[in-house]
Amino acid sequence: MNLKITTWNINSVRLRIAQVGAFLRDHQPDILCLQETKCRDTEFPTADIRKFGYEHIAINGQKGYHGVAIISRLPLSNIDRKAFCEMGDARHISAAIEIANRPVRIDNLYVPAGGDEPDPVINPKFAHKLSFLDEMSHWIDKESFAKESSILVGDLNIAPHENDVWSHKALLPVVSHTPIETDKLKSLIAQGSWIDTLRHFTPMEEKLYTWWSYRAQDWSKANKGRRLDHIWASPALEPHLEGIDILREARGWERPSDHVPVSLRLRF
Repeated sequence: MNLKITTWNINSVRLRIAQVGAFLRDHQPDILCLQETKCRDTEFPTADIRKFGYEHIAINGQKGYHGVAIISRLPLSNIDRKAFCEMGDARHISAAIEIANRPVRIDNLYVPAGGDEPDPVINPKFAHKLSFLDEMSHWIDKESFAKESSILVGDLNIAPHENDVWSHKALLPVVSHTPIETDKLKSLIAQGSWIDTLRHFTPMEEKLYTWWSYRAQDWSKANKGRRLDHIWASPALEPHLEGIDILREARGWERPSDHVPVSLRLRF
């Protein structure tokens, strides 16, 4: 049996429901995890999603900000929503599926971007981001993901390696690639014994991006990207990993998100 799971920061699911529909129709993931849905649960376009053939939907929404969702062809169970940093933000949702008589847990996260100034003393948004990562560390310890069949996906808003950004030197002082952030993310990966699946299939010496800024007049020509979107798998799933796909062309669609869909393919 095959399983395809996609993560995508959609930057408003209602604004981009046509893009979501086109992606579901043409690429047919089994599971689509969205971040920055930017709507309350009651406003989520559930009926539209179901018209695309995806009957199972788990939502954690918020008015105008944040928001995450899991859209699935397969039944979802054990749906949970964790609050981080006592902020009341909708930044996490998890659910379980069963494939080949095996339960697989999926956690979908949207880590705070952190603002512009990489100093937690003068920038509360950056302080929030660091606190969020610290809480993730405690959560990973408590949940013992390494002992399960688990997949963690999302816009983690950190490009951890030198070739996850267009210029390591230029971006070292820029939020998303500062040493304190990249060190924390690498520690989370090691702590949970996670497989960073995008780098599992892509050599470290190769550039790898999933996000291109809206500020670039010609994003494709400039190609100043960053790898902010991640899919991690627990060690139990390593024998089943088949490959990854980054749909770069989606950045050039009409009214695009600044992130593109990233998919992991597995075979059981």
